[in-house]
Amino acid sequence: MSDHATGPAVTISDTYTGDLSGSGIPQRTAAGAAVIVKASVGPMDNNAYLITDSGTGESLLIDAANDAETLLAITAGSVPATIVTTHSHPDHWQALGRVAEATGAATAANPLDAEPLPVTPDRLLEGGDTVTVGDIALEVIHLRGHTPGSIALVLSEGDGPTHIFTGDSLFPGGVGKTWSAENFTQLLGDVTTRIFDRFPDETIIHPGHGADTTLGAERPHLGEWRERGW
Repeated sequence: MSDHATGPAVTISDTYTGDLSGSGIPQRTAAGAAVIVKASVGPMDNNAYLITDSGTGESLLIDAANDAETLLAITAGSVPATIVTTHSHPDHWQALGRVAEATGAATAANPLDAEPLPVTPDRLLEGGDTVTVGDIALEVIHLRGHTPGSIALVLSEGDGPTHIFTGDSLFPGGVGKTWSAENFTQLLGDVTTRIFDRFPDETIIHPGHGADTTLGAERPHLGEWRERGW
């Protein structure tokens, strides 16, 4: 058990659909030794993900986006080791300072997106790096375009599908928002070569907002995305 400060108890459902738009209740699923909890927080319904190594109890939080009380509540019973921020947009780090202080967890982000964060990252993450949580390792993928330093984390654990936490770079129905044709081309190119070309259809995508999807559901539409330009 962890002795860090936590928020009020929160209900977590063990029926995992990846879509929190109905009840808003956090959902939990397993991937080998990893336990994944998905929560939606704040006025922009940001997704935050807690990954816990069931063997050691150590946990990793992806995007301390908002609502520190809820995020602290879902970490109860684990030992928060690291908080990774997927990119620099403020809706993804509103609770970072409070959660980092309350848990003592180290913080991490890509150097290109580090400056706006309210906490100076303890670790700077580049594409190809590894983030460990207990005995579990997640690969860092750099995805340029939504922001210069956006990253995704890849969890390949057990015999089930790979899980990729994509921040705002990949969603059901398209890539993340970009502000120029050049940035869109760069983001779609990175998502294509660094995710779609590497991982199989059953790979589960956990985005920064909204419901989960799979690469198989999205792959047939890559050409449409390219043609429409967003």
